[in-house]
Amino acid sequence: MTVRIVVVSHSDKIADGAVELAAQMAPDVMMVPAGGTSDGGIGTSLDKVMAALEQVSGGDGVVVLTDLGSAVMTAESALEFAEGTATVLLADAPIVEGLVAAAVAAQGGASVHAVRRAAEATHGYPASRPKDEQHVPAGGHAPARHGTASAGAFAEDGQTPPDASGDFELVNLAGMHARPAAKIAGGISGMDAEVTVNGVDGASMTGLMTLGAGKGSVLHVEASGPDAERAVEYVGSLVRAGFGEP
Repeated sequence: MTVRIVVVSHSDKIADGAVELAAQMAPDVMMVPAGGTSDGGIGTSLDKVMAALEQVSGGDGVVVLTDLGSAVMTAESALEFAEGTATVLLADAPIVEGLVAAAVAAQGGASVHAVRRAAEATHGYPASRPKDEQHVPAGGHAPARHGTASAGAFAEDGQTPPDASGDFELVNLAGMHARPAAKIAGGISGMDAEVTVNGVDGASMTGLMTLGAGKGSVLHVEASGPDAERAVEYVGSLVRAGFGEP
């Protein structure tokens, strides 16, 4: 099972469209839209949100994303009435970017806390990574030994060296667009490591997209923490595989 997601919007079309987009990158994650009022108008419906929460019960937890202020209030009210033992968390994140990042994190097997963190990282939220929220993706790779920085390389400027680093050249035609950024951010957000890619937070989908890195660009990855080597290898494996794209 994976973490499941509910999308609350004032518009059923927005909620449906956001879920349709995220499903392209996370086909195994259950995402339920709860947009608009019960009669098809613009607004939010407590009944629709509660029905969506009931539909996603039984997974490894639920993350709820909303668009505007009253949607937050509707979601909070629904959480008060919701029954079940699964952890349900409300994410403060942009509904499209946050949903994509959350869905990719859930696809990789991240915990419910890590999925919410992935969503919130899309607009610059600080991403602490408590040990009880560690994430081991299915089919995870062994820690990489190549491309690891040595402490001597940082001796001259006095900086604290990262625990691991690597340089990887983008080989996919489109470079660092939304899908690759979501895959990197989603996976990293569930690891116990602080990661930067060319100086930006590796757990921030938005930050990665601002790099404007095209084919042939080199991503310099630095990581510190217990999962540092695994994080570097995770990014490297995605880049070498072209993110599954041409």
